[in-house]
Amino acid sequence: MIIDLSFFLSIIPYLLEGVKITLEVSLISFIIGFIVSSIITPVRIFLKMPFTLPINTYVELIRGTPVLVQLFIIYFGLPSIGIYFDPLWAGIIALGINSGAYQAEIFRSSIKSIPESQYLSAESLGMNNLQIYRYVIFPQAIRIAIPALINELVTLVKESSLVSIIGVADLMRKGEYIVASTFRAFEVYLIVAAIYFIMCYILSSMSHRIEALLKIPGYERS
Repeated sequence: MIIDLSFFLSIIPYLLEGVKITLEVSLISFIIGFIVSSIITPVRIFLKMPFTLPINTYVELIRGTPVLVQLFIIYFGLPSIGIYFDPLWAGIIALGINSGAYQAEIFRSSIKSIPESQYLSAESLGMNNLQIYRYVIFPQAIRIAIPALINELVTLVKESSLVSIIGVADLMRKGEYIVASTFRAFEVYLIVAAIYFIMCYILSSMSHRIEALLKIPGYERS
């Protein structure tokens, strides 16, 4: 089937309105996840049981359950105990909490890759654990984690399509509206998929460029 160019051009402006929401949900969720992971990572690294038990439980539970279930718990489950979120913020919070667990693992592995000599050198200068993390470890971990963090952002862009299920007018939801009114599912969803691909491809390309710029170990020019 050949896509009707006039139909394509007529729906693009409408779909781009959904792209704005998709990017908004993805970026805010990523920032929430980044903040969460930045707070819990030093606790996991520098403290021992039982202080790390709640955090480790959070990370394992989130990584071990589907994000769709987490979204439903926040949007449909929490109102039963008097906590309400509108669809947009329910989606952002669910994806942000989910991303926080994955980003925490990214940071943990990045920190573990930093040579122990860095810790010892910082301790010899009289730094405490918080200072070591803030001034020595965290800046290096960020640099090492950049490729994985951008991959996480790409994942969030794709997973953000789930918020359409609870009524958020993102790219996927806009496509569903068009299909409902035109019955041209193949063409519409093909265009929606192409837009998702373009967004993810741009982000992935940014990752390669940043890796090359920072000369991150393991980078191979494509």
